[in-house]
Amino acid sequence: MITLNINGHPHPVDLPEDTPLLWALRDALGMTGTKYGCGVALCGACTVHVDGAPARACITTLATVAGKHITTIEGVDADPVGRKVQQAWVANNVPQCGYCQAGQIMSATALLRHNPHPDDQAIDTAMSGNICRCGTYGRIRSAIHQAAGMQEPQS
Repeated sequence: MITLNINGHPHPVDLPEDTPLLWALRDALGMTGTKYGCGVALCGACTVHVDGAPARACITTLATVAGKHITTIEGVDADPVGRKVQQAWVANNVPQCGYCQAGQIMSATALLRHNPHPDDQAIDTAMSGNICRCGTYGRIRSAIHQAAGMQEPQS
């Protein structure tokens, strides 16, 4: 039995330690916002935060996240930065099919927590591991800039 701290709440799971976090989230806990894309950490659809840093849930094992703080798309709105990113996503009509958007939002939130006012190069670098098959990259960049402008100064 492993207890995962997800979105500020303990979640015991009875799964092998080498189980990918993605399957614990989706199959054992019913948190289906984190998506399965490629299974090899190349597309970014499964991005979550582990202790505030973006991580690919498809290759992150339960053993490596035990005792750490995990944030999923279901909990990102509890973070003021995450909430602003979600608001900017809506305002900029970012999603088309929407499949990649949870991972995109999680990566954008991590970027803005680390760099509150990124330029285009910083955005492109931070988001390069997230693939959008619909090609909404321009709207993603605009939404990140908008969310950066909405942020309160961090101390």
